[in-house]
Amino acid sequence: MKNRTAQLIYESIYCAFALVGTFGCIGFFNYQFFWDFYIYFTNISNFLCFGVMLAGLVQTARKKDDSFVSACPKLKFIGMLGILLTFLVFNLMLAHEPGRDTALNYRVGNYMFHVVLPVMYIADWFLFYERGKTNIKYVFISAVFPLLYVAYVYLHAACLRFNTSILDHNGDDPLIYPYFFLNPIKEGVGGVIRWILILLVAFMAVGAIFVGVDKLLARKKDDRDNSKKIKIKTKAGQLS
Repeated sequence: MKNRTAQLIYESIYCAFALVGTFGCIGFFNYQFFWDFYIYFTNISNFLCFGVMLAGLVQTARKKDDSFVSACPKLKFIGMLGILLTFLVFNLMLAHEPGRDTALNYRVGNYMFHVVLPVMYIADWFLFYERGKTNIKYVFISAVFPLLYVAYVYLHAACLRFNTSILDHNGDDPLIYPYFFLNPIKEGVGGVIRWILILLVAFMAVGAIFVGVDKLLARKKDDRDNSKKIKIKTKAGQLS
């Protein structure tokens, strides 16, 4: 969809929701400060997507004619896979984890960052970015993102000397291990490595699917365009 007005409206709504989610992730709506917001993949992936969408909004606001959004295509794809991983891991694995208060899932920040914004971000890629522009290389480039996050988590843990007595803002889990599958105390080193590999393979597989879908949709569009050209030429020949 090349319509500039539709893009402006959609991107503006997304950025407004992202601001609401950002305030939520730091505890604004709970009248407290969630000081550990910086360690969660959910927040980092959403911040990345917010930045990419904001760049898209600026690009759309500056242009005068209808055209596809083309801001930061590689980061757009990386953010899409990251935000999808956030959506799937939370809703399939974490939201109903034993002992978790499910009421937390419906806090404004949680719901925005885990449900609304992931769906909107992925939809934006399908709606406003030109098809056929992705490359299989994007999948391998995107895999760097979750690996960097894992490195960041354990570097952060090393800086805190792997002190598990420092708990998150809820007081439930060690700050240095924000997710159970990164916690070697619970899962063991082998278990952590297994989880990382499983999630990484799933991450790349989904990326490959998106590339395939993108190429398929581009091919169908080309076929439709070619069919229209043939019909126009045929009618022109008949009229002559």
